[in-house]
Amino acid sequence: MKKFIINGGKPLAGEVTVSGAKNSAVALIPAAIMADSEVVLEGVPDIQDVHALMEILTDFGCQVFFQDNVLRIDPQGMQNIPMPDGKIQSLRASYYFMGALLSKYGEGVVGLPGGCSLGPRPMDLHIKGFEMLGAQVDNEMGAMHLSSPQGHLTGADIYLDMVSVGATINILLAAVKAKGETVIENAAREPEIIDVVNLLNKMGANIKGAGTSTIRVQGVDHLNGVSHQIIPDRIEAGTYLSAAAAIGQGVKVNNVIYEHIESFVAKLNEMGVKLDITEESIYVHPKQANLKMVDIKTMPYPGFATDLQQPITPLLLMAEGHGQIEDTIYPKRVNHIPELQRMGAKAKVNNDQIFMEGPNQLTGAEVRASDLRAGACLINAGLIAQGQTTLTGVENILRGYDHIIDKFNGLGADIRFIED
Repeated sequence: MKKFIINGGKPLAGEVTVSGAKNSAVALIPAAIMADSEVVLEGVPDIQDVHALMEILTDFGCQVFFQDNVLRIDPQGMQNIPMPDGKIQSLRASYYFMGALLSKYGEGVVGLPGGCSLGPRPMDLHIKGFEMLGAQVDNEMGAMHLSSPQGHLTGADIYLDMVSVGATINILLAAVKAKGETVIENAAREPEIIDVVNLLNKMGANIKGAGTSTIRVQGVDHLNGVSHQIIPDRIEAGTYLSAAAAIGQGVKVNNVIYEHIESFVAKLNEMGVKLDITEESIYVHPKQANLKMVDIKTMPYPGFATDLQQPITPLLLMAEGHGQIEDTIYPKRVNHIPELQRMGAKAKVNNDQIFMEGPNQLTGAEVRASDLRAGACLINAGLIAQGQTTLTGVENILRGYDHIIDKFNGLGADIRFIED
């Protein structure tokens, strides 16, 4: 069993640099297989999800080389072999191979994805989009069998019944080589989608409207290998900013695009956190007394990100007053609350809403990370708490945070990784 041992109450100070975006990387890597020559991705985070995707690429016959956050993918020797189970089921983002294989080969077999348990996250929108492009999709024994009976996909007008990052990207991948124009309405607007579109357009795709709710894709015949720099991880940035505001003595977070976390920073300002914002960094002044409790409601981008409601919760528990969190994206994303209660938090869940009262004095305890962002929440709580916190389920954290222990310890934290 892998564990983090966190000795809390140590003030954080200094500088930390945010890695490339996990949610971009896991889409950019499947997109890279659509090229006819080598793709170089720079700033790739060194996380378990990336390594899992690299293993899948190797199984497909791609040449893969990863060093110093630079990932080289050469798909020239790739074979479209079925991937019904095994590694393909280890992470949610494996579903991007569906769109990529449909685009590249017109067919594929991909197992249903895994990832964090955050309640229902159906594939209906993805499948609807593929079918409107002319694909046939069959679920056989837990694997998606994709084909294009006409021999190719055909552009279509596709309206997403709800805003979905995964469905938007997957349909984009499938549409890049479809005949004619595809229009995606009610598309997601997240920065990670713009990042994927920037890569695809460099490769030779013809996509317009990324970052708006209407994306137009004019199909092309070929995609070329290119080099691409991944955007910074806005969720990692928010995680460190939350910790710095809760227990910092002056922390500078580097490699941040402020516009990507504007709604998050607005909540910090509302709480009374003092910040200095520059083009590529945010400096968090020493912890302010009498922070104010705020309410949070997660929304599709540019609203408050669902992935940041858990990391900010320990900071909210330090504030004065009553507050609540409503997650409209994943209402069942509340598994961190029982763990925080073990640490003495005055917080509860009622009808999928989180209610808090503060300020709290957290105490170290044995807790478990049920998912990636719950793990970030519990690390931040452990840093704030008096005494020692033992955190299990850390495999979930390693999936998505690049060298998180080294980065926190570099700021003065006391976190040890042990493996029984």
